[in-house]
Amino acid sequence: MAKLGGDIAAARRKRRLTTAMMAERIGVARGTYGKLEKGDPAVSIGAYAMALFALGHPTGFADLIDPGTDETGLMLEAERLPKRVRPKKTAVPL
Repeated sequence: MAKLGGDIAAARRKRRLTTAMMAERIGVARGTYGKLEKGDPAVSIGAYAMALFALGHPTGFADLIDPGTDETGLMLEAERLPKRVRPKKTAVPL
């Protein structure tokens, strides 16, 4: 969370925005925004998402755990592939 907050702070400064401007844009108090930049986990995830949106990153959290890039998940899925595939036996009517 500290890294995310620091990255948001750097992006804000690059855009020459004050903390008051950012707080107003995302709809939180200035104190809350200060905590957000410090990576305080007590700040809601919605505030972090709104900060990313205000900085021009609308997909912010969308790609965080994308199944296509989840290397561990893909590896586990590959390990569970069956060795052989056999058709199901159907009952033969008498």
